[in-house]
Amino acid sequence: MRLNGAVPSLPLKPNHKAVQAYYDSLAKFAKLGVKHEGAVRTAFDALLDHCAGSFDWKLVPGFAIPRKGAKPLFVDGALVDGMHLVRGHFEAKDTDDDLEKEIKAKFKAGYPQDNILFWQPERAVLFQQAERVYEADLRNADELVHALRLFLEYSHPIIARWDEAVERFKDKVPELGASLQKLIRSERQTNAKFIQAFGDFLTLCRASLNPDLSEAAVEEMLIQHLLTERIFRKIFAAADFMQRNVIAVEIEKVIQALTSKSFSRDEFVKKLDHFYVAIEGAAATIRDFSQKQTFLNTVYERFFQGFSVQVADTHGIVYTPQPLVDFMTASVEHILKEHFGKSLADPEVHIFDPFTGTANYVVNLMRRIPASALPHKYRHELHANEVMLLPYYVASMNIEHAYLEALGRYEPFEGICLVDTFETINGHMAYHGGGERHEQQDMTFFSQENTKRINR
Repeated sequence: MRLNGAVPSLPLKPNHKAVQAYYDSLAKFAKLGVKHEGAVRTAFDALLDHCAGSFDWKLVPGFAIPRKGAKPLFVDGALVDGMHLVRGHFEAKDTDDDLEKEIKAKFKAGYPQDNILFWQPERAVLFQQAERVYEADLRNADELVHALRLFLEYSHPIIARWDEAVERFKDKVPELGASLQKLIRSERQTNAKFIQAFGDFLTLCRASLNPDLSEAAVEEMLIQHLLTERIFRKIFAAADFMQRNVIAVEIEKVIQALTSKSFSRDEFVKKLDHFYVAIEGAAATIRDFSQKQTFLNTVYERFFQGFSVQVADTHGIVYTPQPLVDFMTASVEHILKEHFGKSLADPEVHIFDPFTGTANYVVNLMRRIPASALPHKYRHELHANEVMLLPYYVASMNIEHAYLEALGRYEPFEGICLVDTFETINGHMAYHGGGERHEQQDMTFFSQENTKRINR
């Protein structure tokens, strides 16, 4: 693993079992007279996947590269890390192919040139930053290992900057959070405009989320908003997100009061400029939107763990692994068909995620609904609640952009609420309990729009 920018190394030698297994597999194919690409490349797939494990990466066969206005390209394989960042591509050919001719054809078609290895049983050619950097005679185990080391140990400058920034950011966030908290508490003593705005917002939060919500928890909401606003704005090029989101609008009012005297938001966040630039650069290397969502989710989780460990523990925040999300959403669709004769796309089938987190379930379900049925579902039958500010922001972005990706047009998602689902249920039971129906008390949840959504 890389720490503080250190370059990782591949622990592979010519006499290792994985290398011997590679050559043994090719020898068996040769003995059988089998030399077509679909067969022989499995030997290299196995070796490359073994090497990727040393970096906690995964070899993804048949990796799709989206293109605007054209069908996606499919490379034979890509090395993908846990952040969904692609570390390298490879393309396989058989012995009878003219490798030089194939390389020219692939690049002409638009295949990436930043770190791509072209392989055939006896030869490999490695390109990095559009330059041919190494050719290997793969009959020589030393050259095979050297080619693999050059391929896997290479880090694109943008990715290297990101790796370094992640480590630095972990340590920097608590420090910056503490500085902001100190500033907020100072301004609450001396800044009349901020005192009024903070008091109003605190009252709003207690009425909307929890009457026992502490002042420190509300301070933390402001800090989270200040430190992450640029991330949400830049990664998805959503410059107006904070003006559109009904909760962000309320928080921005308090932030504007905070900055009304001596505090400059832009000057303060310059301390994190290295991280912001790195995150934006890394996100720009991801072409597929669903992968970009995963990247944003992971950025959020790393930030949250670095800044709000105690809060995360208090709220029992645990993130469901994506394969489990896939299984659960597929199971819901199966049960609907098997026992109710319905599908997720059918009218009057409502989907409600009361603890949505970053909306992994909702986005997954949306992708199972045909584009023709999605607009109605999106506007009327898709609902999500979240009590924590940052995941609420991420969830809003994820859902709206999943819709944009599916339909090709933007439409704000009005089915997400910033609310404590448990408190809402308890309040509803209190208003309607006691053996007789009581008139529900008027309640306001942050804003008229958020309240309207919750009541709906």
